[in-house]
Amino acid sequence: DDDGAIHLYVRCGRCNAVVHVRVDPRNDLLPEYGDGDDLSGYRLVKEIMDSRCFRLMRAEIDYDALRRELSRAIDGGAFITREEYEKLAVKRES
Repeated sequence: DDDGAIHLYVRCGRCNAVVHVRVDPRNDLLPEYGDGDDLSGYRLVKEIMDSRCFRLMRAEIDYDALRRELSRAIDGGAFITREEYEKLAVKRES
């Protein structure tokens, strides 16, 4: 997207509900420092709740100093693509 945000799409591991989360990289990423005062990168820790079973999912994503994604992990769910999200969200509404 052209809004400068990071968009996460996840599916709950319990009820399969899908969730879209918008993250502002200027405000929501936590800076991480290496030796001394050198910025080594950023980390996002986001708790996400779906609207069906209200189970919390915890996403953790690491970024380099230029805010490029290095790794991602999620507990309680799975990351999905935007296309998968849109397909499942439309299916749920019908």
